[in-house]
Formats: sequence, structure tokens, C-alpha cells
Amino acid sequence: MILGKLWKALAAQMNKVANYFWTADPVAQLQYEYDKAVDQMKEGREGLEQYRALVERVMRQVNSCREHVSSLEARVKAYLQAGERETAARFALELQKAKKDLAENEAQLKLHETAYDNNVTKVKHATKKLGDLKTKIQKYDADLKLSRAEAELAKLANSFNFDITTDFGQIEDVIQDKIGLNRAKVRVAADLSGDGLDKIKAEQAVEKNMADQALREFEVDMGMVTPETAGVTADDKELGSERTKQTLG
Repeated sequence: MILGKLWKALAAQMNKVANYFWTADPVAQLQYEYDKAVDQMKEGREGLEQYRALVERVMRQVNSCREHVSSLEARVKAYLQAGERETAARFALELQKAKKDLAENEAQLKLHETAYDNNVTKVKHATKKLGDLKTKIQKYDADLKLSRAEAELAKLANSFNFDITTDFGQIEDVIQDKIGLNRAKVRVAADLSGDGLDKIKAEQAVEKNMADQALREFEVDMGMVTPETAGVTADDKELGSERTKQTLG
């Protein structure tokens, strides 16, 4: 009893595995059945060729019997014309046997011809069915591949929902954050490029003013120009120095 249960359980599992492989790739299963049928058709064609050889052999026998009957009829007539009735009678008896054999061979030939024609019709019909099956397998294969592609596209279309709660939405949010950060860096760099520009320009103007003042003082001290010619007075020198100090301060 226990062995019986074990065997039933094993058989059930094997049936489950068989069903899985049977339905896993139905097109491949159809192709397998088609290939098996093609192999059987090849064997049937070989058998049909052998059967046709038998028909040809019987046909040769019939033709040989007909020739023999014709030959015997000619001999019987010849011996009768020659007045040799005994010899003619002997050939007439042989002629009867030959006609009987001819009738049997003709009946056998007709039987074989009919059987061969029926088998040819069956093979042609089966060949057409195989052709239809091959076309159907190709169509099923194309339909299955197309349906898989459509299913994947439908799944992809549902996944391409850029809502913030979906993975694609979160990824898009991260990308937008990175884009915003990069733009912020560019803006900060642009803003910093003008920071303190006025102060820098004021310092440069002060330095230029101090340099001009120092040059005029040098020219006056060296006697190259007079204070009146240079347009510099002592008060102006002190005032310029004071302005410079205030600006730097």
C-alpha cells in the first residue's frame, strides 16, 4: 500500500514536470510533432516506392503472360492449319492454363494498382496537411513572439509613470536635483565673479592716483619741473596724501 502511494505521488510529480515542459514552449512541441510526422512520411514514401516496385513486377508478369498467351494462340492456329490436331490440342490445353494465369495476374495487378493509387492519394493528402501544419507553426511562432513583445510594451508603458511615488519618478527627481545643483554651482560662480569688483576698482584707482602723485613729486624734487608747472602745491600734496589715507581707510 505504501509503495502504491509512493508510486502515485511520483507519477503525479512526473506528470507535473511533463505538463510543464509540454506547455513551456508549445511551438517547439508542435515543431517536434511536425518533424516526427515528416520522418514518418519519409518512411511511408520509401514503403510506397517499394510497393510500386511490386506493382511493376506484377505488371511485367502480366505482360509476359499476355505474350505467352498470344504465342500459344498462334501455335494452336498453326498446328490446326497444318492438320496436326493432337499437337494443337496439347498447345490448346497449355493455352487454357496460360489464360488462367493471365487472368489471376491481371486481377492481382488491378488490386495492387488500386492499393497503390489509394496510398498515393493518402500520402499527397498527408503532405498537404504537413504543409498546412508547417504554415500554422510559423504563424503561431510569429503570433507568440508578437504577443510577448506587446505584453512587454504594455508592461513598459505602465512602468513609464513618472509619478514621484514610482521608481521612475524617484529617478527623475534625483536627476532634476542634480541638474539644479549643477545650475546652482554655475550661478554661484557667476555671482562670485562680481563680488568686491567695485572695491577692487577703487583700490586700483587709488594706487594709480598715488603713483601719479609720487611721479609729480619726484619730478619736482629732481628739478625737472617746478611746482607751478606740475600744478602741485604743498597744500595739494598734503591734501592728496590725506585723501589717499581716507580712501585706504
